[in-house]
Amino acid sequence: MVIPCKSNTFALMKNRNSAPLQKEVTALGLERYRRHIFLCADQTEPHCAPKEKGLEAWEYLKKRLKDLALAGPDPLVYRSKANCLRVCAGGPIAVVYPDAVWYHSCTPEVLERIIQEHLLNGRVVEEYAFAVNARCRAAPG
Repeated sequence: MVIPCKSNTFALMKNRNSAPLQKEVTALGLERYRRHIFLCADQTEPHCAPKEKGLEAWEYLKKRLKDLALAGPDPLVYRSKANCLRVCAGGPIAVVYPDAVWYHSCTPEVLERIIQEHLLNGRVVEEYAFAVNARCRAAPG
């Protein structure tokens, strides 16, 4: 089932009877961010990259998003650490939504490029992108 992405659609989907959920929505800025980056890190059974590399990348991503004021109470970018993104090669692996762009080799240096070029300016970092789901592509910016 496809749900059209209109602002009133989300208002209808809210569970207004759940004050704790609404508190989290507000605190995390879940209705305000423009992009969401998932990073494969801290795996139970690391396959795409050594666990230490994933954790180093995760710590870098958290710090840079905070330093650039992209995360926090009024976020432009939401971040999530994934145990495994099921791409068991070339890691750490990241995926950026709603653009559905998958990136390999997400070291701190590569993440900096993804932050500057994709998360801030909407340009895919072609050198590290290995898959794009065209059905999910967002408008530029």
